[in-house]
This record gives sequence, structure tokens and C-alpha cells, in this order.
Amino acid sequence: MSEPKIAGDRSIKLELEPGTYWWCACGQAQKQPWCDGSHKGTDFNPLKYEVTEAKRVSLCACKHTKNPPLCDHAHRELPGYTPKPE
Repeated sequence: MSEPKIAGDRSIKLELEPGTYWWCACGQAQKQPWCDGSHKGTDFNPLKYEVTEAKRVSLCACKHTKNPPLCDHAHRELPGYTPKPE
């Protein structure tokens, strides 16, 4: 399988309302972290993310998390990462 494009080097923090969301797994979507169909023709598919109650989440932007779509700080292990205040 191909490597995803790194869309960001830190998490994307959002307040989400209940609903169904489609998280971009390829890293190519223009409106991260949500899928816009940019994965078409690649090995990637978006990930369905169900939210049952309003909550604040930290979503992965580097696309290397082991717990998609949530950030597990995998971006800190990527080559060239420079720590910045989050």
C-alpha cells in the first residue's frame, strides 16, 4: 500500500456535533481533515467516523496514527518533525 501524504505536523482540534464524518486517510483533501474525494485512483479510502454526542476531538493530520482518525502523536516520530507549542 502507498504512503499517505502528510497533511500537517500537528493534530486538528475540532468541536464536533453528533453525526457521521468521513476522515481523509490519503492526506490529499483540500479541506483537512475531511474527505473531498481526492483519494480517487489511489489505494486509500476515507474512514467513517461516528460521533454520538458533542465533543472536542484531536484528529490526525499526519495520517500515520495507529488509532485513526484520532491523533496519537505519531507526527512526533516523522522525519523532520520540529516540536512546536500545541
